[in-house]
Amino acid sequence: MKRREFITLLGGAAAWPLAARAQQPSMPVIGFLSSAFPGRDAGRLHGFRKGLAEAGYVEGRNVAIEYRWAEDELDRLPALADDLARREIAVIATSGHVLGALAAKAATRTIPIVFLTGSDPVAVGLVSSLSRPGGNLTGVTTLSVELEPKRLELLHEVVPKATTIGALVNPNNPNAETQSRDIEAAARTFGVKAYILNASTEDDFNAVFGRLDQLQAGGLVIASDGIFITHSERLAALAVRYGMPSIFQFRPFAAAGGLMSYGGSLFELYRQTGIYTARILKGEKPSDLPVQQVTRVELIINVKTGKALNLTIPPTLLARADEIIE
Repeated sequence: MKRREFITLLGGAAAWPLAARAQQPSMPVIGFLSSAFPGRDAGRLHGFRKGLAEAGYVEGRNVAIEYRWAEDELDRLPALADDLARREIAVIATSGHVLGALAAKAATRTIPIVFLTGSDPVAVGLVSSLSRPGGNLTGVTTLSVELEPKRLELLHEVVPKATTIGALVNPNNPNAETQSRDIEAAARTFGVKAYILNASTEDDFNAVFGRLDQLQAGGLVIASDGIFITHSERLAALAVRYGMPSIFQFRPFAAAGGLMSYGGSLFELYRQTGIYTARILKGEKPSDLPVQQVTRVELIINVKTGKALNLTIPPTLLARADEIIE
C-alpha cells in the first residue's frame, strides 16, 4: 500500500465517528418560559422534570431545556416568548403568570405550547374549549380563582370576631375584577367588610401590610397571582411580622410561617405539565390533548403560627386539614 493511500484511509477512519454523530438525531429542545426568578422556581421545576422523567426524558441526556425568566417584570414576557419562538424549539412550556402563556400564544402559531395556569383558559383566550383546545396550545389548570370565597370562609372560621378583612389582589391580573367581586360577596355573607388592597410588585408589599395595620384588619386573604406565588415566603414573613392571620393558595406560604394555605399541590401541577410536554415530544398534538383540570385541593394549617398569634383554631377545622405544621 502506498503511503498516500494509507494516510487517506486513516483520515477516513478518523472521520467515521464524526459522520456517525452528525447523522444521529439532534436532541429535542424545550423552551421553559416563566414569569418568576430562576432560584424561586427550583422546587416547582423538580415536579416538571419528574413528569418528563416518567415519560423517559432526562434533561441533558435526551432532552435540552432553554430557560427564560422574566423575574417579575411581566412586560418582558413577550420579548422572551419571541426569542424562544425564533429558535429550534420543539415545545414551549409556560409557568407562573397567565400573561406568559398569552405571550407565547402571540409569539407562535406553530410551536406547541403547554401552559400551567389558575385562570380559566377559555375565558382568557388561550383555548377554544377545555375538551377540544384547538390550535397549538393545551395545558394544566387548577382551581384557583374559584377558591377565593372558600379561603375567606376558612379564615373567618379562625377569626370569627373580625369585622374587617383585607384582600390582596394584583390589579394587573386578568382575573382581578372577578377575585375582588367574589371576595367582597363572600365577606358580606359573614357580615364582614372586605378591603381590597392592590400590589403588582414585591415593592408594594410593605405598604399593603402597613395599610392593614391602619385598618386594624383581623385577617388577610391573598388572592391567587403568579407574583404572589413567587414571593409567597416573603408574604408569609410579613404576615408573621405584622401578626396578621393570613391564607393563601399553596403550601410554601404555610410552610414559611403563613397561617393557612388552601389550594392544589404545586409539585403535582408541574408534574402534570411535564407529562403533557413529554407527550408532545413523542408526537401527540396539543389540539388532541384536552386541558387537564387538577381539582384536588389541600388545606394546610400552621398551628405554630396560630399559637404565636394567640388564635384558637377550631378542632373541626383541624380535623379537615390535610397537613398540620407544628
